[in-house]
Amino acid sequence: MKKVILVILGFFALLAAYPVLFLAAGSLMGKQELAGYLAPVLAKGGGYAAFRLFPMYPTLRAYVELLLDSPGYFIMFWNSVRITAGILLGQLLAGVPAAWGFARFEFPFKRAVFTVYVTLMMMPFQVTMLSNYLVLDQMGLMDTLWAVILPGAFSTFPVFIMYRFFTGIPEAVVESARIDGAGEWKIFLHLGLPLGSGGICSAMVLGFLECWNLIEQPLTFLKNKELWPLSLYLPDIGLLEAPAAFAASVVVLLPAFFIFLGGQDYLEQGIVAAAVKE
Repeated sequence: MKKVILVILGFFALLAAYPVLFLAAGSLMGKQELAGYLAPVLAKGGGYAAFRLFPMYPTLRAYVELLLDSPGYFIMFWNSVRITAGILLGQLLAGVPAAWGFARFEFPFKRAVFTVYVTLMMMPFQVTMLSNYLVLDQMGLMDTLWAVILPGAFSTFPVFIMYRFFTGIPEAVVESARIDGAGEWKIFLHLGLPLGSGGICSAMVLGFLECWNLIEQPLTFLKNKELWPLSLYLPDIGLLEAPAAFAASVVVLLPAFFIFLGGQDYLEQGIVAAAVKE
């Protein structure tokens, strides 16, 4: 019975991994081979697209053209780095103190304010798009990277994740620090941050995975294509651009893949903590 379950799980795992294998194989194919497989889709011909998991004639030409002959790729890459770093830094500076305040202090309408936080977290971007647009336009930030960074920096989801970890810190430990003469800022810096590091790391991992793949926000707030992030590289793919598109997809995937591997344990802790009711 156990072997049957393992086979079934392995089958579904292979199905989940197939798109990644599809990308990796396509990035190693030449233009002619890809054209033969994808012509029914990209050239609007008849029939169905076919594909192989192993290229007949593997080549790294697509990676060479992308990394050495595509200056636009590097501009978009550094745009992605600046957007992601700015959002994550903002979430650390704004989200961590906010989560600590919700977890450790009592103030009027605390539950109502936190409910608003959770409600905002569940709203899709389309709901808040117009209000964000109007505010950013009034501030003169439209068509700048700040138009994407600022709304993301004040996202409510990291606060929700870190709040669950901070509430798990025993009150006796905090009270002991107060009795020893530690002020609130000292408790936060020397007690809250170390003990809540798991929640902070899990929030940063989830934040990176979201920010690195932003599509709707840059399309809405950035009209200048020179400011677009890497997630918008080659939005229109034809047969001629297919090899570069496959290679770009693999390269875009790698940072998120390594971040996920490095923070997998923290990510699991964050998911478990978010599922625990207050």
